[in-house]
Amino acid sequence: MEAFLVSLSSVALAEMGDRTQLLSLLLAARYRRPWPILAGVLCATLANHALAGIIGVRLGRFLTPTVLDGAIGIGMVVMALWALKADSLEEGSDLTHRRGAFLATLVAFFLAEIGDKTQIATVALAAAYSNLFVVVAGTTTGMMIANLPAVFLGRAFAERLPLTTLRYAASLTFLLVGALFIYRALHH
Repeated sequence: MEAFLVSLSSVALAEMGDRTQLLSLLLAARYRRPWPILAGVLCATLANHALAGIIGVRLGRFLTPTVLDGAIGIGMVVMALWALKADSLEEGSDLTHRRGAFLATLVAFFLAEIGDKTQIATVALAAAYSNLFVVVAGTTTGMMIANLPAVFLGRAFAERLPLTTLRYAASLTFLLVGALFIYRALHH
């Protein structure tokens, strides 16, 4: 249960104001079809985070528990710093032109998520917990929790969100998780 809750909360908070959430807003404004957009987000996230989780679980098998906890702790502290940086979405790279809402979302969201902080967090969490299904379920649920209101409420939602406060909350979450893993590494 810990792996699921840490995965869910880390990604849900980190996704607030993230470029993929901004992409969801853009797609919602363009297509005004929330269900195909959400289906595309779900499928893209499952594929992306499953791949990230597989990499994380495999990496986790090659490291001792102390080294793994230390590396994950440091990685989460780095993620805390990264979460403080505001994301933007460049409209020049428009992958949604001439595509249906589902396909445009699937392709654009999958590509936008590559190398994103939530994907990297998924790698780290899967390495830490070695439970691919639970971690991917948690990170995907967190992604959906963050994107559901963005898709349904569109730009009005984005303008009312306290993004700076949410970035600080995400940063604090990553910092606390990082501190927990560093503590575990030092006390093995």
